[in-house]
Amino acid sequence: MSKIQSVEPNIADLANGWLKTYKLDYKLEQESLNMEIDQALNDYYSKNGGVGGNRPDVKLLLRDKNLVNYPVLIEYKGYKDKLVKLDADGKVANKTTKNQPDFKSINSYAVNGAVHYANALLHYTSYTEILAIGMTGYKTESGELKYEIGVYYVSKSNFGIGQKVDDFTDLSFLKKANFDRFIKKVKQLNLTQTEIEHLKEQREQEINTSLVKLNNDIYQKEKGLSERDRVYLVAASIIATLGVPGKVAALEKQELKSSTEIGNRDGDIILRKIQAFLNEKKLPPEKRELIVRTLQNTLTTDNINKVENGESQLKRVFTRIVDDLGIYYKIGLSTDFTGKLFNEMYSWLGFSQDKLNDVVLTPSYVATLLARLARVNMDSYVWDFATGSAGLLVAAMNEMLIDAKKKLKSPDALAVKSAEIKANQLLGLEILSEVYMLAILNMILMGDGSSNILNKDSLKEFNGHYGFGKTDEKFPADAFVLNPPYSAPGNGMIFVEKALSMMSRGYAAIIIQNSAGSGKAIGYNRKILKHSTLLASIKMPIDLFIGKSSVQTNIYVFRVGEAHQKDDIVKFIDFSVDGYTRTNRKKASCNLRDTDHAKERYAELVDLVRFGKSKLNIFTEKEYYEGKIDPENGADWNQTVPIDTKPTLEDFKKTVSDYLAWEVSNLLKNQSSEDDCLGK
Repeated sequence: MSKIQSVEPNIADLANGWLKTYKLDYKLEQESLNMEIDQALNDYYSKNGGVGGNRPDVKLLLRDKNLVNYPVLIEYKGYKDKLVKLDADGKVANKTTKNQPDFKSINSYAVNGAVHYANALLHYTSYTEILAIGMTGYKTESGELKYEIGVYYVSKSNFGIGQKVDDFTDLSFLKKANFDRFIKKVKQLNLTQTEIEHLKEQREQEINTSLVKLNNDIYQKEKGLSERDRVYLVAASIIATLGVPGKVAALEKQELKSSTEIGNRDGDIILRKIQAFLNEKKLPPEKRELIVRTLQNTLTTDNINKVENGESQLKRVFTRIVDDLGIYYKIGLSTDFTGKLFNEMYSWLGFSQDKLNDVVLTPSYVATLLARLARVNMDSYVWDFATGSAGLLVAAMNEMLIDAKKKLKSPDALAVKSAEIKANQLLGLEILSEVYMLAILNMILMGDGSSNILNKDSLKEFNGHYGFGKTDEKFPADAFVLNPPYSAPGNGMIFVEKALSMMSRGYAAIIIQNSAGSGKAIGYNRKILKHSTLLASIKMPIDLFIGKSSVQTNIYVFRVGEAHQKDDIVKFIDFSVDGYTRTNRKKASCNLRDTDHAKERYAELVDLVRFGKSKLNIFTEKEYYEGKIDPENGADWNQTVPIDTKPTLEDFKKTVSDYLAWEVSNLLKNQSSEDDCLGK
């Protein structure tokens, strides 16, 4: 049987003929579209898994009425049933079950190849919306050419997966007269919440793999770099490649020339790009200088800029960081990424065991819970006295921005309020300089609320004022969130007592080792209750902090500015079953699964704390109890539902029933014994 002949040349002639009649300026495989796109295609891994060599059959750059440019990448095939391969979820199957590139599908199917090229542009260019088109066909026995077309939208908003736009019989939707109408259809595409969650799970696995690989590569191949250097290099590389659309171009790998000329070394170039980025972001001058000074010590050392075989160590490390991580902080950036990034980088830092145990990242969904329990809204002023990587402040900021979007219907008013939230309504303190730099990076990545992240000892150096700009003004805090170092006095309650004593009103939500509420922090707890009311004590799952030794934590919620009275009601909630199943297996596809209405449970928890037992739905009175504490005690914060030992009528009936059953059983046994004796 003779091999079926590919009709790809015929498909190409047909489609390119259409483009010619549409008078579109298209470029063929070997032709250049623009330098940015050409370079991205060259830098991205190929369809076969090698380096570079990505050459779409056709490339275009089209502009809509809003002057937005859309790269269009077209891939041709010449066989029947080679248009697109989809996975079990109906998505373009460019990843294996192990979340590795599926090179066979990428290479064999037209749409899969086009989506692969589109991701190269998302990774390495400023374009965030790309059209990926596949076309294939075959000839019938009579020689008639049959074809099919797949049109997919690949963007930052859909995590680069590609969404099918519609069915088309030609490419006339690309004509100038039709393009705006086509883009309108594209903008109406949406992902369901289920799809988003699934994509996040996949991305979580990819991020873990990439971060571990990055650390191993740098550690094994690049000598002379300390743990701190590695953290600072990641921070510097990410900031330098973020860019500001229309203002500051993202630093490209090819801009690093590995020159030995002072002022033009690779470290100098990266530093200038960071300065330009920070200037455009309007950070306070003192903050900019501090960040630059911190990173400069690593970026400008002689060793890291020394050129060997035509390349500096800095350029090699920069390239690895951009290649391994760029796709994640440029496409669909979320707290999931930053949480993974900071967890991994924490593990690089050479803390003592005590310090390492104290550096515990709060899971993003718990951070959001704390923000909601502290009743954060768009007008809140939120602070954290042991901010770590600023995860709690990021969660608070997100809640504030969500609230602003709900309440403000004017785009101008929303823009002003968003800027105000990021610049003036968040304050965090972190004493460890390495961790402080991670906090800065986190806030920059997640929305640039970094203005008042301070590298200070909150217990000894902080007077309650803004750290930058308005340094003569008190920060008007009315919301406090905290996950403190548990080795601090009172398991960390020393931070709580100081913060709440500096507030005149508002709410606080802290997560802490529960022994703080049962005897380890009596002195601090008594002081707190003289100016704040304990509203709720929530027992959390014992495996909440995956990867750390199991430690029982509680969340304590306070109303600030009112001393606790002995008759005040406290809501004691057993939340040890929160609906999530957790694993700590490195090869698990997802270490956190919603197996029992977790999202609903977290929402109900917030309602219970605020409104009381009327909101009981999933929970029962076995998990929810309203009781009282003694303000002079300080060790009675972890109460459970009392067990009623008073016997009821039902208890009596059951006891009598059990006794009678026992008596009857004995009688039957005796009868049986007598019968045996009579039978002998």
